[in-house]
Amino acid sequence: METKAAYIENHVGIKQLAEDDRPREKLVLRGRQFLSNAELLAILIGTGTTDNSAVDLGKRVLQLANNNLNKLGKLSVSELKTIKGIGEAKAIAMIAALELGRRRKEEAAQEVVKITCSLEAYIQFEPILEDLPHEEFWILFLGRNNAVMGKRNISIGGVSGTVADPKIIFKHAIDAMASGIVLCHNHPSGSCTPSAQDIQLTRKLVDAGRFLDIYVSDHIIIGHKKYYSFADNGLIYR
Repeated sequence: METKAAYIENHVGIKQLAEDDRPREKLVLRGRQFLSNAELLAILIGTGTTDNSAVDLGKRVLQLANNNLNKLGKLSVSELKTIKGIGEAKAIAMIAALELGRRRKEEAAQEVVKITCSLEAYIQFEPILEDLPHEEFWILFLGRNNAVMGKRNISIGGVSGTVADPKIIFKHAIDAMASGIVLCHNHPSGSCTPSAQDIQLTRKLVDAGRFLDIYVSDHIIIGHKKYYSFADNGLIYR
């Protein structure tokens, strides 16, 4: 029996299809890896307007994000709706798809069971913090063999800072029976350079950890597709 894809290829031909339908059939016939970002967005968008095809709308969405998928993942429903032809339903569909992609990366990070270097710590936090438009502070709980025991959000702040209370940090670490912790926060600006406050807080937490026998293994600052490690730069004193 002739499959739908074969029928389309043999009897209709992709060029004869309505432009809005071509990305779907192209995915079936050739595979998802052959679709451009605009074509993938067109599938999520579904239909175009009298003036623009779904592919055209996909291109306009990308232009809004400067053709950067990471920036696209940070756009809100209201921002996407500024494009004529993108209503609430289409905007929500795109945001939901991008969130699934982010969660997929987060699940992949859980495969790292031990933290032996700063890169492995970064992998644990990057899916959570990379796309946020505001700062958040997190800690990673470690066992005696540096096995990951879990992670916890400590605070949520604004675009230029967040509060990290040492008492709250170590309370959670003690409750988790952690032998060590990794500190982590993001800089929405994309810069990974630690501020004077970041350095001061890290030193305070390292000193407090010594008294509680909970070592601070590292402090990771996440920017745009890069990170800064206090341990790698000699700023963790034991």
